[in-house]
Amino acid sequence: MGRAQELVDYLASVDSLAIVCHDNPDPDCIASALALVAIADFAGVETSDVLYGGDISHQQNRAFVNLLDVPMERLVNVDLHDYEGMAFVDHAVPGGHVELGPEVVPDVVVDHHPSEEQVDTTFVDVRESVGATTTIFVGYLEELGIDPDARLASALLFALHRERIDYLRHPTVNEYEAALSVYPNADIDLLDQLYGASFTPSTVDAIAEGIRNRTQRGASLTSCIGRTSERDALVQVADYLQNIEGVDTVLVFGIVNDAVEMSARSIDPRVDVGDVLVEAFGDVGSAGGHTDMAGASIPLGLFADVDADVDELVEFVSRRVSNRFFDALNLEKE
Repeated sequence: MGRAQELVDYLASVDSLAIVCHDNPDPDCIASALALVAIADFAGVETSDVLYGGDISHQQNRAFVNLLDVPMERLVNVDLHDYEGMAFVDHAVPGGHVELGPEVVPDVVVDHHPSEEQVDTTFVDVRESVGATTTIFVGYLEELGIDPDARLASALLFALHRERIDYLRHPTVNEYEAALSVYPNADIDLLDQLYGASFTPSTVDAIAEGIRNRTQRGASLTSCIGRTSERDALVQVADYLQNIEGVDTVLVFGIVNDAVEMSARSIDPRVDVGDVLVEAFGDVGSAGGHTDMAGASIPLGLFADVDADVDELVEFVSRRVSNRFFDALNLEKE
C-alpha cells in the first residue's frame, strides 16, 4: 500500500475535514491544500475547508487566490470542533507557524520542512528529500489516478515554480518531474497573469528602502525596511538583494505591527540560514526554515515601547538585529 492509499483510508473514516495552512500561506501551502481537497473528495469526505491564519499580503499570492477562485476561511471565523478530522499542510508542529496553540494536534501532517520535533498522529508524511510539499501531493494524485482539473493543475505548477524551480533553490529532480506531470492540464494563460502580478507600489518602496539601508560584511548583507504593513515585502526584498554581485547571504527585516519580522536567503553551501536564524534569534523569538531560506519573528517589546519614536526605534532595531545575525555568522565588524 502506498502513502496516498493510506491517506485515503484515513479520510474515508471522516465526514468533514479542516485543512489548516500555516500563517500567511504561500502558493506551495495553498496548492497543497487544494490537492488535499481533491483527494478528500475522492475518498468520499463530504466537507473539506481550507483554513488559514495571518494574512495573504503578497500581491502575487492574493492574485493566486483570486484568479484561481480558491475558497479559504480564516481560522478565527470557524470552530474546529465542527470537523471530524484536521490536517496540517506545509507545516507540521502544533503551535509552530499557525494561529493555534500547541494543544491542537492534527490527524494528518504532510510537509517537506525539516523539524527537530516529531508529530505523533494518525498520518504523517514529512519528506525533507523533496523541495516542496506540492511535490508530495502530485505524487499522491498520480498514485490514486486522480487527473487534476485546470485549476488544480495550474495551482500545482505555479507552486512548484515559485517554491523551487524559478529561483533554483535546491530543487530536486522530483520538482521537475512533478511539474511535467501537471503541465498538460494547466492553464498557461492564467499563469502568465499570475507572473504579471509581481510588485505593488509599496513593495517597490520597500525594495528602495532595502537598497538604501543595506549593511554588508563579506558576502553577507542585512537591511531594514522600517515599518511595513506587508510582511511578504520582506521576502521580495530579500530575493532582490540577493542579486547583488558578491552577496550570497541576505537578511531583510522590518517592523510589522508589534513584531520585528525577518526573511533570510542564502546560496552559500556552507551556510544553513535556518540554523543561523535559530542561533541568532531563537532565544528571543521564533526562528527556523531551510538551509537556503528561513524566517524569524521577535516581539517588538523586547527592543522598545511600540509607541517610541519611529526613526529612533528603526535605528535601534536595525543595529541590534544586524549584529546578532553577523555574530551568528562569525563575521566581525569591518
